Amino acid sequence: MPRILSIDYGIKRTGIAVTDDFQIIASGLTTIPSETAITFLKDYFSKENVVKVIIGEPKQMNGQPSESTEVIEKFVSKFQKEFPEMKLERVDERFTSKMAFQTMIDSGLKKKQRQNKALVDEIAATIMLQDYLLRFKIT
Repeated sequence: MPRILSIDYGIKRTGIAVTDDFQIIASGLTTIPSETAITFLKDYFSKENVVKVIIGEPKQMNGQPSESTEVIEKFVSKFQKEFPEMKLERVDERFTSKMAFQTMIDSGLKKKQRQNKALVDEIAATIMLQDYLLRFKIT
């Protein structure tokens, strides 16, 4: 089966997670500089069978777009232009960074390790993808 990939796009860094071949478990893949995201994805898609991409949609607590929405919307437009055949879904990414940080605490990472913002972004992408699988995947 093909994989599903999730993107936690940020102004500086982008966390990426991917499912296993059976689309059951989400795992962190990497964190990359955001300006390299399209190039990274071209390379990844050429090597791996990806059927769908999930991109986080940042919202404020009241449901309104957040301050980073404009940057992410530009990326989404560029993504759709580069990969017109790829299925794309947007999901609410509220609280994923906070959940990622709490996951790091719960797993016993030292304070210095928890300050690794790249790891937070990768874990946030993983949480977003696992949540998607639990809520929307039809088995």
